[in-house]
Amino acid sequence: MSHKFPVLSGEEMVKYLARCGFIPRRQTASHVIVQKEWRVFSVPLHRELKKGTLLGILKQAGIEVDAFKRSFR
Repeated sequence: MSHKFPVLSGEEMVKYLARCGFIPRRQTASHVIVQKEWRVFSVPLHRELKKGTLLGILKQAGIEVDAFKRSFR
């Protein structure tokens, strides 16, 4: 199994979260606010999200890192 994180843009991350059931609620400047039930957080619309930013988004979304990596094999 690959130990590297996939390189994603902010838009690609929003699309992935939409597949996981998150709904983009609004956009403020360069951030999209997504929501699923009581989880609400923002995703920056950068060309490339850094590893720490990806980990933070996954933690807020309640998505396991291994499941995330498996979906981008």
